[in-house]
Amino acid sequence: MPDVVPFSLQPDHLQNDVVALFPLQVNDFEALYEVASDPLVWEQHPNPLRYQRTVFETYFEGALQSGGAFLVRDVKTNAVVGSSRFYDYNALESSILIGYTFIGRSFWGKGFNQHLKQLMLDYAFQYVVQVYFHIGALNIRSQKAIEKIGATKVGEIEVDYYGEARKLNYIYLIPKD
Repeated sequence: MPDVVPFSLQPDHLQNDVVALFPLQVNDFEALYEVASDPLVWEQHPNPLRYQRTVFETYFEGALQSGGAFLVRDVKTNAVVGSSRFYDYNALESSILIGYTFIGRSFWGKGFNQHLKQLMLDYAFQYVVQVYFHIGALNIRSQKAIEKIGATKVGEIEVDYYGEARKLNYIYLIPKD
């Protein structure tokens, strides 16, 4: 019987031609906060104050504790693009969530989000048959972006963000097929 490799929420390194993902580390805070400190990054997000240092510190702490968060870098320049994570792996349902994604404005409209999500999907679909996304109900930009890569809205849920208030999110699905 062949060895079964378990799904890891935080593989050591994922990379394609555009982005590289590395497990988020404590010493990544300043570089990531530099990207996150732009209020326009968060204007449609369920927590639009996440550009503030103390609010971002809570987000960052939750990201580290999740065990599935990544620092995203531009492969060509090594610049910090943003962050994303895997969470809520469910072996019985063969599903995982991808979310808590944000990307610096200088990377918007250039395919970085699509390449990031495709890289994460390609990895996840080695282990699961369904990938879900929670997108803030008022985050039209992210809803359009996830629909552009083939996700379908399948429901709504109140999400408890680490150290933050519960917010309405839409549930999107991309099946392995």
